[in-house]
Amino acid sequence: MESPRRAYGVESGARRHPYRQTDPEARESHEEQVLIGHLDQVAVGTEFESRRSLYDAGVHRALQAGIVGRAAEGAESIVLSGGYPDDEDFGEFVIYTGSGGRDPNTGRQVADQHFVKQNKALVTSHLRGLPVRVIRGGRHNEFAPHSGFRYDGTYRVGRYWREEGRDGFQICRFRLEALAPDELPDRITSSKVVTRSAVTVQRIVRDTAMSRRVKGWHGYCCQVCGITLECIGGLYAEGAHIRPLGKPHNGPDTEDNLLCLCPNHHVLFDAGGFTIDEAYLIDGIDGIDGKLRTIPRHQLNQKHLEYHRNLWRSE
Repeated sequence: MESPRRAYGVESGARRHPYRQTDPEARESHEEQVLIGHLDQVAVGTEFESRRSLYDAGVHRALQAGIVGRAAEGAESIVLSGGYPDDEDFGEFVIYTGSGGRDPNTGRQVADQHFVKQNKALVTSHLRGLPVRVIRGGRHNEFAPHSGFRYDGTYRVGRYWREEGRDGFQICRFRLEALAPDELPDRITSSKVVTRSAVTVQRIVRDTAMSRRVKGWHGYCCQVCGITLECIGGLYAEGAHIRPLGKPHNGPDTEDNLLCLCPNHHVLFDAGGFTIDEAYLIDGIDGIDGKLRTIPRHQLNQKHLEYHRNLWRSE
C-alpha cells in the first residue's frame, strides 16, 4: 500500500500491542507518562483495527479524544478521522482543527475554541519543536487507509492560529508538516517521576532573496526592538512574513509582506505575541509596545497586517 510519503510495507493482519497492561498499577504508571515522538516498537505504516488497539499499542492513548497531550508538556498524537469538517489533509502536511465547542449529537461547531487544554498542548509542541504522532482513520480522504487506523509517522507543528470555521465560530488551527527521517529527534519521555531528557530544537528560517533585500534595507536592525546582532560571520536578522507562506494562508514572498526582525521578535510575531495596527503601533503582551520602525522605501501592505491581526483576534 502506498502512503502519501513512502511505501509502508504493512504485513496483512499485523497488530502490535507493546503497551497492553493487565496490572492496574502498571497501567496507571504508564498513563502518567508523556510519550512524545516515534515509538521504536511501532513501525510507521502499522495498521490498527480500532481506537482500542491504538490505545493498547501506546500510539494514541485516548479512546475518544482526537488530541493526546498536556498543555505544559506538549502533544503526543492526533487522529485524523473526518470528525471535523474544517480539517484539510494534503499528505505531506495537514491543516488540523483543534478540540472543543462541538455539539456531540450533530457534529456542528456551537462555540468558539481557545488555546487551552489539548489545543495548548499542540501550541507547546510548536514552541518547543516537539514531534507529534499522526494517525489517519479509514476512508475519510484519499490519504486515509481503507479501514481502521494507520500510524503515519511524526509531524512538526509548523504554525498555529485562529480563524472563523464553516459554522461561524472561531476555531484553533494547526499546520502539521511531515518530518523527514533525518529530522527525527530522540523519543522524549517525561512524567511526574521521570526526569525530562534534553532536546535540541532547530527552527526552520527561510532566507529568500526578497528577505535578504528587506534586511539589507534596514541594516539588519530589528524593526521592533532596534537591536542589530553582530556575529563572527556578519550581521544577522530574520525576514518574517506577515501573512504566512503556504496553505491555507498563501501569503506572497514580497517586500510588502516582510518584516526585518531579530529571532526573538520573529518567534513572538509568528506565535501571536504582538500585532501591528494600521498606524504601525505595536500591540503585544508582556510589555511589547511602541511603534514599528519604518523606512520610506519599505512600504507594508495593510491587508497583510490586517490578516495577521485577525489570526490572533480575541485571544
